[in-house]
This record gives sequence, C-alpha cells and structure tokens, in this order.
Amino acid sequence: MNPLNQQYAMTPISASSPQLGPLGLPMPWRAAPLEDGTGAGLRWVMRRNCSLAPRQVLAAYFAFCLVSLSIACVFAWFGAVPVLYFAGLELLVLGAALLVYARHAADHETITLKNSTLAVEHHCGNRVERSEFRADWLRVEPAQGQGSLLELSGAGRKTFVGRYLRPEWRQMLARELRQALRVHTATAASGEVLN
Repeated sequence: MNPLNQQYAMTPISASSPQLGPLGLPMPWRAAPLEDGTGAGLRWVMRRNCSLAPRQVLAAYFAFCLVSLSIACVFAWFGAVPVLYFAGLELLVLGAALLVYARHAADHETITLKNSTLAVEHHCGNRVERSEFRADWLRVEPAQGQGSLLELSGAGRKTFVGRYLRPEWRQMLARELRQALRVHTATAASGEVLN
C-alpha cells in the first residue's frame, strides 16, 4: 500500500457510516485513493447538488408534455383551439429551461494529488478548466474570508475551488487538503532521503 494512503487513513463512504459535517449532515466529498491501479494518490470530487439527473429531467419533461398536450387536445376537441397553442408555447419554454438545467447538472470539481502534482479540474457544461500546481509549494487559503471559496495558489498562479460546497464545509475541505499536502510532502521528502 502507498505510504500516502497509509498515513492519511482514508476510507470510502459507505451507506452505513457516512462522515458527518458540522451540522450533522453527510459531507458531499471524501478523499479517496486513485483508481488507476497504482493507488499512489488522492482524488476529491465535488459535484453540484442536483435533484434530477439529465435522464430523469428528460423523462419528467416527456411525461409533462403527454399530460399537458392531452388536456389541451381535449379543450381543442371542444372548440377551445387557442389552449393548444398556449400549451405548445408553455412546453417550448419549459423545455428550454430544462435544457439549461440539464447542461449544468453534471458540473463538478475534481482535485487530484498524485506524485508531486496537485491538479484541479472544473467542469462547467461542455467547458473544462484545468490547473496544475507543485504540491510542495501550494498554499490553501480562503479567498476572501470565512466561508468563501478556497484559493489554491503557487508559482504565481491561482485557482478557486469549493463552488459546489456549502460555506461551512469549505474550511473542512481546506483542512483535509492541507493535511494531505503535509503527508505528501513528508512522504516525498523521506523518499528522497532513502534514495
């Protein structure tokens, strides 16, 4: 087993024992070993809190279309044809709103600590922003103050993480990142001494 994983003592979230945050609610992330076969690293994934997945949105939209058009057709059968036009307009606007929602339902941030690099990926719609930092020189600080986004900075570059976390959980993520970086730096230093 990788010394980083041994010293950091991570366990995957299970339904029987979720890790609780400051308000007694389960935390939306958990550091986990990389699943690349080597296990030599950690990954944090923070996702947008969405009630419905894109497939569920599509199914709900089609069900709503079926019901709405059925009712509109009954009214049109009895001579109230404008109801059918308004139902079509309503479904068009609802479809546009749900399309915007579905595009961003899978937005997430991924922080990966592997070897001596910490990589941050922010997925927003079809766009992916990636930043890489040397783990030895990385600073993890709140951007503005308590509860703000976390600023990761090093070598003259910076990025912000924690968009999809509640403000009270960002400090916990910062502590977890700092601990992992300390362990990683100590592990890397002891590895250099042994070589």
